[in-house]
Amino acid sequence: MIVDVFFVLAGLGLLVLGGDFLVRGAVALALRLGIAPVIVGLTVLAFGTSAPELIVSVAAALGGQPGIALGNVVGSNIANVLLILGATAIIAPVLSHDDELKTGWGYAVAASVLMIALCFAGPLVWWHGAVLLAGLALTLLLQIRRARRGRESGEELVGMDVGHAAPGRIALWLAVGLVALPVGAQLLVSGASDIARSFGISEAVIGLTLVAVGTSLPELAASVASALRGRADMALGNVIGSNLFNIGSILGITAFFGPLHVPDQMLRVDLWVMLGCVLLLGPFLLRHIAVGRRAGAALLAVYAGYTAWLLAA
Repeated sequence: MIVDVFFVLAGLGLLVLGGDFLVRGAVALALRLGIAPVIVGLTVLAFGTSAPELIVSVAAALGGQPGIALGNVVGSNIANVLLILGATAIIAPVLSHDDELKTGWGYAVAASVLMIALCFAGPLVWWHGAVLLAGLALTLLLQIRRARRGRESGEELVGMDVGHAAPGRIALWLAVGLVALPVGAQLLVSGASDIARSFGISEAVIGLTLVAVGTSLPELAASVASALRGRADMALGNVIGSNLFNIGSILGITAFFGPLHVPDQMLRVDLWVMLGCVLLLGPFLLRHIAVGRRAGAALLAVYAGYTAWLLAA
């Protein structure tokens, strides 16, 4: 058991480290190659921050543990709204008047509904993944076209001062990220699976809780850091973008390594909790209502209650 806990902690650490280095390297390389910052922000950066979830889900699927793979995606989307947005709102109220976020939220709702429909038509196989990837590609194309019409440049879209990094440093970032991510994913999946078996907890629950929170640490760190810098509004974009990529890219790619059988509990409860969480953002975005400290505390309380229910079920 001690070894399994060590594997989980080491895996989480490597995922956070590897994800950060991979994102920095990929963004720096893209900017150095002359790719517009708006494109980097919407594609390279968004995909890079989802790398821990992707590697973990693929590793779980290849290891014959679809519960962890699916639970990671569903649990991460739930944690994004309840845990990450809740924690950010405790530090500073989250309010955005950006109409682009409304459009992004609409895409996230559509992606969630599509995922639920495909799960009920499961098990998820390659063609389900192809549908999800195609939907994400269309969404990105529309977002890039809208963003280009709005503002063509500005590294604030990327949020990282890495555009002029030396080639050697870029290579080091990429190398560390590419090594740390798969090693961390393997350690996390192995340790989490053994812990689940030891306590009689299903792999789906482990994926929805421990693995989901662990792979969401980069997004949590980024949102909290933004709030501390007075940019709490960025958390909404972070949550919406992460949810979109989790469904479109992570589940889409993982389905090619299926079949992924969807647990009955996930069909009955967890998928609907995920949809409810993304719908919960609607009033705040459409009416420009701030997610204040009370709302943030309520979101955290709901997440704590949901997690407790999962572990007790």
